[in-house]
Amino acid sequence: MPRGDKSSYTGKQKRMAEHIEEGYEKRGVTKAEAERRAWATVNKETHGGKKSGSGRGKPEDHSPSRKGGRLGGEAAANRPAKDRSASAKKAARTRRKHAA
Repeated sequence: MPRGDKSSYTGKQKRMAEHIEEGYEKRGVTKAEAERRAWATVNKETHGGKKSGSGRGKPEDHSPSRKGGRLGGEAAANRPAKDRSASAKKAARTRRKHAA
């Protein structure tokens, strides 16, 4: 199977990659880079193509999807330190509350 062949991916994985790619393109990433990042995310979450029998039962790991939103960006960097700290403390309280 040549590199880049997507035949071993399920329809769901292909749709997932397409959706992720669109999100990157909306944020100004080039088409080629958006496609590369999208498939990297799908591979990390679903552990590669799922059509063959090996490894099909592994659970999905959604941490790569959450990672991008948590990194922050220009808007967060422009806020005062006091406000960022308050938001971080509030988020930590919420996480602890939901973990219990």
